[in-house]
Amino acid sequence: MKGLSEKAVLHFKNKQILKGYVVDFSPSSQRVTLIDTNRDKTLEFNIAEMKAVFFVRDFEGNSGYREKKMYGLRKTKGKKIFVRFKDRESITGYLEGGIPWDKGFFLSQPNDMQMGFFILPTDEESNNIKVFVVNSSVEDVTVMP
Repeated sequence: MKGLSEKAVLHFKNKQILKGYVVDFSPSSQRVTLIDTNRDKTLEFNIAEMKAVFFVRDFEGNSGYREKKMYGLRKTKGKKIFVRFKDRESITGYLEGGIPWDKGFFLSQPNDMQMGFFILPTDEESNNIKVFVVNSSVEDVTVMP
């Protein structure tokens, strides 16, 4: 494996899901390189096809675990954020880094250098370590006080 690789689950806008190791990922990347260990292949995808990239502890997760969606559980502090995707699914978490838009998610000009933004799940015990949300898959973003 070349470069830095992390366990990830790719969620596509067309509902397809792929698991593998993402190599050298950056928020400014136009493409995602995934090492699919099931098929022993390296695949590349356009980030515009994605809904989100979930960086995970384990590919299987724990189906019996109920993730807590309440703010204030993490030791990490940051902007509380609620994201609703165009497919009506939603996710809560803390914005990693500063707010990537000046006037609001839909009022600011898209930043061609940033294809999306990272959030940290509200529950530190979650299988998700962090989630890269692709801007074009978002219906609504609320930054909580």
